[in-house]
Amino acid sequence: MKSYKLLHQLLDLLEAFEAEREEGENTLLDFSGYLVSSIESRQLTGTKKDIRFGEKEAVAQELAYKLENNIGRLFIYMSRYAKSYIKKALDDTPLLSPDDFTCLSILLTHEELSKTDLIEKNMQEKTSGMEVIRRLIAAGLVGQKDSIEDKRSKRVFITDDGKQVLYKVFKEMSYVGTIISGKLTLKEKLILQHLLQKLEDFHYQLHEEEGIGSKDDLAKWAEILR
Repeated sequence: MKSYKLLHQLLDLLEAFEAEREEGENTLLDFSGYLVSSIESRQLTGTKKDIRFGEKEAVAQELAYKLENNIGRLFIYMSRYAKSYIKKALDDTPLLSPDDFTCLSILLTHEELSKTDLIEKNMQEKTSGMEVIRRLIAAGLVGQKDSIEDKRSKRVFITDDGKQVLYKVFKEMSYVGTIISGKLTLKEKLILQHLLQKLEDFHYQLHEEEGIGSKDDLAKWAEILR
């Protein structure tokens, strides 16, 4: 029975919970609160072991399995999986990277943008963002023209060829979205979407306000969020 070990752990926790509450009726709500606090305090015990980790450096592993650190590590893994799937979806197209795809997708929904605006919306560093734009212009997927407001700058727009490429890629990208969602149920997908959107709202505002500009800012915000 695959769930026996989990059931045994649950019974141990229930026994400990009842021992702490000698009087009064024990409710499911009370027990669920106890479970959450117990998992937070147990750290390593309450978290699935990372198959990439060995057995050494117990102190470092304990730090890695702390709730927030574990979430951060899982986000990194997910971003790498997603990036590898997206690269497969872009095979046999002029698009070389996920940034190429997102850059074109942003332009698709705007008549035109300045290069700086496009780079900011694509959340890239200026150097790498300019390289993506140059690559897309050279491939004929993006066009550019002089800005009416500032003759020294250029505005960019998606070309008909760019639209054609993008719409062909959308089908494969839908496969990527399905695979990234894995075996989650519809309910789990909706919950995950809600939580990710909540995180996106927070981080986008932080990004727009340039809230993390240095290592000191990391420490400051970590303290605020504790």
